[in-house]
Amino acid sequence: MTVISGYLGAGKTTLINALLASDHGLRLLILVNDFGAINIDERLLASRDEDTIALTNGCVCCTMGADLFLALADALDRAPRPDHIVIEASGISDPARIAQAALAEPDMQYAGIVTLVDGLEFQSLMSDPLIGDQVREQIVKADLIVVTKAQRGVKVPGLDELTRSEVLSAEDTGALAHLVFNEPVMDQVPAPTSPHPAYTSWCRRNAIGVDADLLPTDLARRPAGLFRLKGSVMDRNGTCRDVQVVGQQIEVSISKGHSDPTLVGIGLSERVSVSEIDDWWKQVIS
Repeated sequence: MTVISGYLGAGKTTLINALLASDHGLRLLILVNDFGAINIDERLLASRDEDTIALTNGCVCCTMGADLFLALADALDRAPRPDHIVIEASGISDPARIAQAALAEPDMQYAGIVTLVDGLEFQSLMSDPLIGDQVREQIVKADLIVVTKAQRGVKVPGLDELTRSEVLSAEDTGALAHLVFNEPVMDQVPAPTSPHPAYTSWCRRNAIGVDADLLPTDLARRPAGLFRLKGSVMDRNGTCRDVQVVGQQIEVSISKGHSDPTLVGIGLSERVSVSEIDDWWKQVIS
């Protein structure tokens, strides 16, 4: 069992899609945990159906313990049994707490934690008094670090001081698949850390009626504490558009097939409330 960790928007789903497409010859089963009422990440995986179990409605290290163990038991009962289980942890999860699940299953071996680091947001996250410790713990607990959104070979300042693990670029898909699936099994699971800060989760089903021309500006003007937005919206002409927002990064693109426009958001509870996000959204669609 491998845990894929990394703070909100680091690129975990993209990485797992790359692993699914790699030539490793293994039967993989993906467990996806997203924070919020709707598991958007499970919808974005290239391989779904029989190969994916979605865990929703919370952070897996905090409120999904029972469901996680049930999902692992289901995976082990499948015929044929998967060769490798990959857990895509919520961006706010403690990967060490999730890894503890491997100890409870005698038929399961712990293969380590892979933590993704967003090269564009790393400095601001580490300097944030509420988020910095959480991001740091995800990094120091990792057995492998993968840097995303940065040029290959360009070092992220301050990252090497936090970890002794090997650091790869997200572009090194072949080497990454080899390390994840062929390295020796770990003999020790890191100890969990203290609970993380409280988060606000917001969701808008039937996210329709946006102005396509103003959408990037509207997203940039969202409440300051709303760090992450993802999902899809429908503009006033009936065109569905995918939305990915991480800190200062905003991406809007034409959807390739989402018929149910749904948008979810995540932010620190100390900095944003559901009512503030609702008020902003009313302005977006007005």
